[in-house]
Amino acid sequence: MTAVNIDPDKIARTHELIRDHVRHTPVAKIDLRDFGGPTLAVDLKLELLQHSGSFKVRGAFTNLLTRDVPPAGVVAASGGNHGAAVAYAAMRRGVPAHIFVPSVASQAKIDLIRSYGAELVVGGDRYNDALAASEVYMGKSGALAIHAYDQVETLLGQGTLGKEIEEDLPVMTTLLVAVGGGGLIGGIAAWFRGRVKIVAVESDGAPTLYEAFKAGRPVDAPAGGIAADSLAPKQVGQMMFPIAEKFVEPPVLVSDAEILAAQKALWAGLRVVAEPGGAAAFAALLSGKYVPGPQEKVCVLVCGSNTTAVKFA
Repeated sequence: MTAVNIDPDKIARTHELIRDHVRHTPVAKIDLRDFGGPTLAVDLKLELLQHSGSFKVRGAFTNLLTRDVPPAGVVAASGGNHGAAVAYAAMRRGVPAHIFVPSVASQAKIDLIRSYGAELVVGGDRYNDALAASEVYMGKSGALAIHAYDQVETLLGQGTLGKEIEEDLPVMTTLLVAVGGGGLIGGIAAWFRGRVKIVAVESDGAPTLYEAFKAGRPVDAPAGGIAADSLAPKQVGQMMFPIAEKFVEPPVLVSDAEILAAQKALWAGLRVVAEPGGAAAFAALLSGKYVPGPQEKVCVLVCGSNTTAVKFA
């Protein structure tokens, strides 16, 4: 399958299909000065309040509702959030789930996956190690594989977030989106198709789309940094890349320190607990790595909350 399968009509139909299974997450209207930045009106789309703590559940339900699930259930490889989403959706649909995550997966994500009743295997250093192990399991068991980002159904599901953001913010001109494998930004860009400016934001420890743009194709990139459990596959997806080339701005790179500062600012200013990958897009704005023009109406997608950063006594 190729990127031509991803279009607004299919995304709209997908949105109707999964609407009753996902939350319509809220938008917070803020002034950036309250977070330590300059005076600037900004909208934050709080997708971190989604079921399983991230946007990934949209793609997970799309897969489970549109594909035939065998008795062996489903299998997924993940840095953590996709695994949690598949485990949650499988629990709700009453099917078995087998999830593979690498050793860099946070304890918060590991615990969340287990809480949904999935069988969990932790092994290997990076996402691609988990992916290889999941493929071996799929071959032996016959389980249905649900890819985290490089699959049409996954892209369609994540694209529904673009539709929802446009419903919430019809006059938005600029959307900042964090990038890992690219399923989220690919789906969103396929929905908007150039009608708004979409700014990719990546950790400088895992510049997958940045390196792909330089090379003109998906290529291997470093896979480290504070957000390695959500923004550090080896490459961006093959399906999303043609969409990104047409409809996404060149990536802005943010440092671990800038991501950490964004996490702290979101907690201090809004009492929102975002994981590193979830705060990366906000880091680009807060740090000044992305400076909007005077006419831009900016939305930042805060996309994940699965962290143990806050502990309650």
